[in-house]
Amino acid sequence: MSFKTNLIKMAIKWTPNMMIIWVANIILKGIAELVDFNFDLEARKAYVQIQLLGESETIEVWLENFVIVSDEESHQLIIQQAQSNRLWLNNLLSRIAGKAWKIPALPQFAAEIELISELFKAENPEQEDN
Repeated sequence: MSFKTNLIKMAIKWTPNMMIIWVANIILKGIAELVDFNFDLEARKAYVQIQLLGESETIEVWLENFVIVSDEESHQLIIQQAQSNRLWLNNLLSRIAGKAWKIPALPQFAAEIELISELFKAENPEQEDN
């Protein structure tokens, strides 16, 4: 793993969740409010709780075991488990979980995609196959 990737992992780990929530709420103003957020890169888990403007209940989403699998020509995102507290969203997530989704090759973002693929690559071969 490169120095740059290790540095980014450290930054992700040390960034306070409250700062992420604050910045996200500035961006989402008038659309939604991010209520809670937790991202564990080592465990490959993410949790998001969001309140859509005009809705009375929050939406919660849990993602587990996500990796980027790369070969010489392409990158694919795999999210092994995804669930929500909403039935309609669970149905949608069930259609994407466990499948490989090709990440489009965008020449202007090639360096960033390479860095992200290194950051989220499977650390052991079982993660790709689960």
